[in-house]
Amino acid sequence: MNRHATPVFPADTSVDQLLAALAEHDSKPLVIDYAGRRVQPGYHVTEVKAGSFVTLDCGGRPDAWQETVLQVEDMPAREEGQTFMSVGKFRGILAKVDSQIQLQAGARMTFEVSRPDEPMQIFDVAGVALEGDAAVLKLAPRPAICKPRHRAREDTVTSCCAPASSGKCCA
Repeated sequence: MNRHATPVFPADTSVDQLLAALAEHDSKPLVIDYAGRRVQPGYHVTEVKAGSFVTLDCGGRPDAWQETVLQVEDMPAREEGQTFMSVGKFRGILAKVDSQIQLQAGARMTFEVSRPDEPMQIFDVAGVALEGDAAVLKLAPRPAICKPRHRAREDTVTSCCAPASSGKCCA
């Protein structure tokens, strides 16, 4: 199937949403687009983490969610002519991990990507597109957010971290 449009995913794209978007493209090379560049053909998934998070935001409100974190090392090809990992191999890696540690299908997907001598950066899935014969996984940087500010309407909370006496957040 030749789709040129980029399906856009919510910032909390789940494992099953990503796998479904890639399902029809197992034979295609998987290219990852992040931070204004593309991974090199020698990239590989170095670790898959399945985590449960329980947090307290700056407004004192608890939150909890499941997350699957894929750590990707962006490396040059190790051999002459090496190409990108196939979508099928990528999906196979996740299937193998799932068989051993049981990934939650609805868990939020997070990517940690870096080249060997650079700090890791955290990304959300922004979309999947077909470009030529490749499936391109587009990642978007994940910013830090103040959850109370994002939950509240702009006209009622002007600053998340107003003085504690305001009762708005950061108490």
